[in-house]
Amino acid sequence: MTISAASGYLFGGAIIVLVLIMFACLLRAIRGPEIADRIVAVNMLGTLTIMIICILSLWQKESYLLDVALIYAMISFLAVVVLTRVYLGVHREHMRDQAHPACAEDGTQSGETDVPAADPLSAFSAQDSENASADGKGGVQ
Repeated sequence: MTISAASGYLFGGAIIVLVLIMFACLLRAIRGPEIADRIVAVNMLGTLTIMIICILSLWQKESYLLDVALIYAMISFLAVVVLTRVYLGVHREHMRDQAHPACAEDGTQSGETDVPAADPLSAFSAQDSENASADGKGGVQ
């Protein structure tokens, strides 16, 4: 057995093992008891896909696949950030509904003052506009 044949078996075996792990992650992403489990499973699916692309790049001796893996890594990262952002928004809404059940029933916004702003910079812009109107200059110095 030559070294190239042995490396072919090694790369093939590694890809098979990674695909089996991907099926386990897919199962966790579908059946996960918590949304955090699902987000981690989706992140791990992306990481395993990147690993498979890199192994294929070594096996086939094609360097362009490494560029594909880098692009896929950026897309996977953005997907996890978006999923986490959506989850946090749903969680905040759920917590607000639990804190003020009367507001959730009639649809009023009376409990809005207890919930922090979604954009952390919005508090600064509101404060700056109040200061500008108080001193009469109306602008940023």
